[in-house]
This record gives sequence, C-alpha cells and structure tokens, in this order.
Amino acid sequence: MVPYESDEVTRLIIDSHDAAAFAPIQHLTVGDFRNWLLSDAVDSATLAAVSPGITPEMAAAVSKIMRNQDLILVAKKCRVITAFRNTIGLEQRLSTRLQPNHPTDDTSGIAASVLDGLLYGSGDAVIGINPATDNVPQVVKIVTMLDAIIQRYEIPTQSCVLTHVTNTIQAIERGAPVDLVFQSIAGTQAANRSFGIDLAVLAEARSAALSLKRGTVGDNVMYFETGQGSALSANAHHGMDQQTCEARAYAVARAFKPLLVNTVVGFIGPEYLFDGKQIIRAGLEDHFCAKLLGLPMGCDVCYTNHAEADQNDMDVLLTLLAAAGCNFVMGIPGSDDIMLNYQTTSFHDALYARRLLGLRPAPEFEDWLRRMQIFEGEGVAQLASALPEPFAQALLVMA
Repeated sequence: MVPYESDEVTRLIIDSHDAAAFAPIQHLTVGDFRNWLLSDAVDSATLAAVSPGITPEMAAAVSKIMRNQDLILVAKKCRVITAFRNTIGLEQRLSTRLQPNHPTDDTSGIAASVLDGLLYGSGDAVIGINPATDNVPQVVKIVTMLDAIIQRYEIPTQSCVLTHVTNTIQAIERGAPVDLVFQSIAGTQAANRSFGIDLAVLAEARSAALSLKRGTVGDNVMYFETGQGSALSANAHHGMDQQTCEARAYAVARAFKPLLVNTVVGFIGPEYLFDGKQIIRAGLEDHFCAKLLGLPMGCDVCYTNHAEADQNDMDVLLTLLAAAGCNFVMGIPGSDDIMLNYQTTSFHDALYARRLLGLRPAPEFEDWLRRMQIFEGEGVAQLASALPEPFAQALLVMA
C-alpha cells in the first residue's frame, strides 16, 4: 500500500512476516479467510499460530466484509496475554485503566481520583495520567507520586504518564521510577514523523524501560494508543482508507511486545467518525484487527461533545467489546475527562460490564482487592459495604 523503499512501516511489515505461520491460510481469498476465521475448527490456539503470518492489510481487508457479530465472534476467540506486575488478557477477565487526569495536574486532585477508582476496582491495566503540563520535570513529579501510592499500598499494578516517548527516556535517565513507556503511533512513517517518532526511538525507549527491571510477573513495558484518522489528519495516509492505516499501526505496536494497546476510537471527532453508529463499528473493527494480529487490545470507548453520539452509544460499544473479549477499557470519574474534555467510560461502567458478563479483574489485582476488603463475596465480587480502614485513613489525610 506504501512503497517498501520509502516507508519503514512497510519494511517492518514485510521483513517481519512469518511465511511458515502464513502457510495454512496462504491459498485463501479474502472471503474464504472470513469463512475460515468463523469456522468451528479455528480456535484460540490456531489463531495464535497464524497471527505472525497475517499482515495488517489482510486483517483490514477481511474486516470490511464482516458484520459486527463476525468481528465480535472472531475477536472473542483471540486470546492475547501480557504481564508486568499483574497478568492481563486472561479468559473471563476485563481490566481497566484508571485515568485520574486533572486540568492543573494538582496532586491532591489526582490522588482523590486514584482513590475513587481503586474503591470501585479500577486500575489493574494501569494507572495512567495524561499530564496537563507536558515536560520532563512534571513527568518525573507525577510518576514519582504514582509510584509512592503503588508502593505504599502494595498494589499489583503499573503506572504510566502519557507523555512523549522522548520525555520518558529523559525521565528514566534522571532516575524516575518509570513502569511503562507510552506513545501514540500511526500506520505510516510520515504519520509517525508527525508524532515526532520513528521505530528507532521506540526501540531505544523499550530498552531503557527494560533496563529498570521493575516488572514482577512479566516484562511487557510499552503502552501504545492509536485511532482511526490520525494518518489522514496528518496528510500522511498515502491515499489509503483510515481503517487500513489504523491496522498498519498495529504492526508497529506488535514489534515492541506491549503490555497494553488501545484505540481511542471516538476521540478524534466527527471529522473522521461522524456519529455513534460509525464509532461503534470502528471500535469493533479496531479490536478485531488488533487481536487478529496478536495485540493485547483495549479500547477507550469515547466520543467528543461535537459528535453525533451520546452515552447510550458508548453503552452499546462497551457491552459489545466486553462480549468480544476486550482486554481493557477506561475508568474515569463520572465518564467525563475534565482535562481532555471528552466523554468516555466510568468506574461504574466497568463494574456493569463485569457483572453483566461474569468478568473479573486481573487475578493479582483481584486478590489485592479482596485483601484490602474493597471486594467481598465469591466469583464476580461485590463492592464491600464499608470503606476499608486504610482508605478511610487516606481520606482523612486528604481532607
């Protein structure tokens, strides 16, 4: 789709293609590939084996001739498991990113949102903050604060400040307690250049994070965000449709063995996805393509206030993605990000999805929730009827 000679993402896709993994499906047309994916003979192990032989263009092509139920059913069969301080992506599990953003990066405000999320069982995927003031000293300050909370309460989770990858590298060089390295990525070299990155800087960042050896149960240290329309908005799409560009971003992510990847499906606005119906479809497409390519895919089920969408549309997409085996969703106070000014999913929404479909948090995090008496009961646990003592004390201190 983009010439090999002029695009490093194309070179990555071609050079890393696994011909042996591709062999079982190489004779199929796109239509036959759809039928094969949906067949009862194809299970999670089969899909994991062929995944290195599937290119993003193949995944995008087959998704275009699939109904929503097809995208859900096949994605459900894809099981991608990653680990850092807990294990994400196991069957019948749904994790959440606790997103305690604050418009002035006020540490008390951030801490209040973190506490709120933990008391609803959110935060096993990551406690991840988009800084309002994006510079290295601020990154160091916030990541140090998050690390103190995690260490104080011995929470089996990881933190991340969603800053530019070069800021995180500098923070690591200054001795900051960095768990995960974040970066937004796209599906062409030109689009990634517009983000100020290339494959080499991502490799440098991963190496720096691995050198800290902060994981306890695994070493997946990267966190990537994507979203349909980013290449088009940068005029770096080379005439491709935005879904194929999006799928190519997953090839970039796949190369760096991330802990987390998510599409911020409705954030870019109606310039690229007009209404709730298109956002729902795009979210299912993104999740399907990423899982087929072997990524630990989550979704920021969201929309901007100038889109023809509302929270009912988000309820629909959340429910469909949870049924499809989505690795994680966002948890934000009241569904409303007061720093980024968009609408997403709340702590309550994640509880709804878990209760509806019998889903649970990451096992290490769930054990911690029970030890801290935040969860009680068997199976899909209920919230405790009383505020746990350690957190009651924290509230007194914050007050």
